[in-house]
Amino acid sequence: MVVRSKMVLAVCIAASALLLLKIFTIQFDEKVISASLGRGRYVISEIKEYAGIYDCNGKRLNNRTEVYRAVINPNDESAVKAFPYVVDYDVYENGLKGNLPFLCTVSEDEIDGVPVILKKTQRTDNNQLARHIIGYTSDGNGVCGLEYAYNKFLHSSYSENKAEYSVNAVGSVLSGLYSEVNEGEKINAGIVTALDYDIQQICENAMNNCEAGAAIVMDIKSGEIKACASRPLYNQENPAENLDDENSPFVNKAFSAYSVGSIFKLVTAAAALEQGISPEFSYVCRGVTDVEGQEFSCHKWGGHGEINMYEAVEYSCNPYFIELSKYIDSDFYIKTAKELGFGEEINFCRGITSDSGYIPTEREISIPAEKANISFGQGKLTATPLQICRMTAAIANNGMMSYPKLVLGLKNEDGTYEKYTYPKNERVMSYLTAQKLKECMYAAANSENSYSKSSIVISGGKTSTAQTGRYNSDFTEKMNCWFTGYFPAEAPKYAVTVMVENGVSGNVSAAPIYIKIAEGITKVESMK
Repeated sequence: MVVRSKMVLAVCIAASALLLLKIFTIQFDEKVISASLGRGRYVISEIKEYAGIYDCNGKRLNNRTEVYRAVINPNDESAVKAFPYVVDYDVYENGLKGNLPFLCTVSEDEIDGVPVILKKTQRTDNNQLARHIIGYTSDGNGVCGLEYAYNKFLHSSYSENKAEYSVNAVGSVLSGLYSEVNEGEKINAGIVTALDYDIQQICENAMNNCEAGAAIVMDIKSGEIKACASRPLYNQENPAENLDDENSPFVNKAFSAYSVGSIFKLVTAAAALEQGISPEFSYVCRGVTDVEGQEFSCHKWGGHGEINMYEAVEYSCNPYFIELSKYIDSDFYIKTAKELGFGEEINFCRGITSDSGYIPTEREISIPAEKANISFGQGKLTATPLQICRMTAAIANNGMMSYPKLVLGLKNEDGTYEKYTYPKNERVMSYLTAQKLKECMYAAANSENSYSKSSIVISGGKTSTAQTGRYNSDFTEKMNCWFTGYFPAEAPKYAVTVMVENGVSGNVSAAPIYIKIAEGITKVESMK
């Protein structure tokens, strides 16, 4: 308290000294002369708020917090009164060197002796949801994400805070007096996204212990992306501190391509079923199979014995799918994968594009070993969590695939709404094929050792543990661990895909995150 009292006294003495000095030098101060010539008025203003970014229900995704901005007259006792509440001391000290009122952030909305305190909207902070979608700004302009893509539109609607003061003959503001104060209105214009604030929060919470990875939630019927979370996060208030992070915090991993693994067995099964191969097609797995001299092993020592397609998906048996792929026409195989979204780039808006990934060509899989690799999701194949989620949604939606939707439209300050149009849903597999794949996924998600089982919600799903060809310092291979699923199984509504970089397995690393998301959404919707 003694130190603070001394600081306050020092500020008072400095302010008084500056005031006396200015009385003798005021005739040379261009700013004051300008104010004096302006009919005895001095106006101080700043932008309160620009147009915002909203979820599908009208909840704000940014512009959610406010800061308090005091108008401080350096030649008035209000400057001393404000001192204990000042947040930015550099701005405060520099302001005291001038002759005219200035704006300074303070910690309270009411301070005795400080007549004018205005509220200013803070665009983003480190509690920002969906920051890889929203993006961040620098000097008020968008640098990435929706902030960058729609920078011009977001700046086209704004409100201002204004305080108008009376000045005396020498250009100084009359102590403590102001003629008019106008606080800007809230801005209603903005970008309407498909994101759901509550689902996004659930998704972010579920990913909090993930060092690197992504999770995405999609409405299976509309294709609307209800949540999209990527890890690690970057610091929105100081992005520069994350520039050297090896885990690439600025990359939206939900839209980036990775090795896929066993989830691709669903594509192999879909192609086989669409070609007319029965799900009862059986194979005796003995733990290893030979393809023209190259051996491929099963994860189960000694193999699974005789199994059909339903059991092969549940047990995730590699040799079964290698054998099954031999009966699938290569052209039809690749055509099926492409119809399910593999190899397709999705451009949402300027600066936000989901990778195409890589799907091998018909010529490449004409080599038996290459076809064997792709049958269980290895080799050159890569895909994004978005592509996997979209495929999962198509299976859950009885074979109808939706175009992924991130931005639904733009609403203007005058109340008009420009709704975007997207391609219609299209059939990518027969109803019967989708039903059989759902049976396979239900069995896999609810098997004895599955971590995706829940007493709250029943799911269908599939795990992956994909080799990457990259290694840790202890020479263990880094694995991309996946879980993709839909829920509720009896009447699917959402598809969720989780990818964890350098995890243990899909079941151990990704499935628990999936079930947190599925349970969280189920609980929220039960309260509506």
